[in-house]
Amino acid sequence: MVTVSYPAQRSGARAPWLAPGFAAAADPIISSPAFLDVPTGTVDWAGTLRQARVDAPAVPGKWPVVLFSPALQAPREFYTSTADDLASRGYVVVTVSHTYESLLVEFPGNRLVHGGIDGSPETMKKVIDARVADMRFVLDRLPGLHRWIDKNRVGIAGHSSGGYTAGETMVHDRRFDAGINIDGGMEHTGDGGTYAPGEVVTRGLDRPFLLFGGDTDERELSHVDTSLTRTWADFWPNQRGWKRDVHLDNGAHLGFSSDLQWAVPQIAAISPERRAGLIGTIEPRDALRAQHDYVAAFFDLHLKHRSTTLFDRPRHPGIRLVD
Repeated sequence: MVTVSYPAQRSGARAPWLAPGFAAAADPIISSPAFLDVPTGTVDWAGTLRQARVDAPAVPGKWPVVLFSPALQAPREFYTSTADDLASRGYVVVTVSHTYESLLVEFPGNRLVHGGIDGSPETMKKVIDARVADMRFVLDRLPGLHRWIDKNRVGIAGHSSGGYTAGETMVHDRRFDAGINIDGGMEHTGDGGTYAPGEVVTRGLDRPFLLFGGDTDERELSHVDTSLTRTWADFWPNQRGWKRDVHLDNGAHLGFSSDLQWAVPQIAAISPERRAGLIGTIEPRDALRAQHDYVAAFFDLHLKHRSTTLFDRPRHPGIRLVD
């Protein structure tokens, strides 16, 4: 299942964030102590609206396309803010569900498919292989997804395991011109396994690739800090194409590119400690602005060939360029 977000005319009803059936099934999972730790029913997931509009008339043009892969077991529906912002800047954005891995995927006819995985090295290798196959399959189907797609300008991005997916897909498919890894280790080591970096780490790429990292406790994800994963450090000297390492200080993993960055601050029942663990301590508006601007600037530079100074000097609170 995919969602296609595109430059559109301001017409029609605003789209729901989550479909009713998906929202009802997902609420106990999202609200659980393992995640938000709020009572079930606290949030009106189905009543929350996106910036996008349903079936709005498309703005004609030749729009570059960006495929987006979510975090491990995360639903694609939790990345609407990133998709809507990028679409508003002149891109067709295709967010992808990885069925049977994702906690929940809703198909037409209100059919819900639950997923789940263990953390074994064997399973994690299957996960990344399936994700790469998913992204390549979606790219094959691009001409039928939207009339105004420019299939000669294709980017890929992802959050967490989706960032690993972006890099690994580029290794195996040269149709992808540029990619972003948003706060994701690029390995399928699994629980207790021997270090197993992806081919993107050991081989690098000859096309542009951006690393965009945040913090976990007192540690950071960057190519100069191996406390969370050594994959970024191992990738760095092997990358032959354009590369940058951008860091968002005080930005936590689950806030990166996901809708939790704007949703969590509006849920009063979440404790300050849980909020900080989920989205960090950076001011949410600053975090969203920085994330949206850097993702767009990267694709503007490499798919639209528009110059930018964002990768030369930071202009957003919390942003640091890692040398």
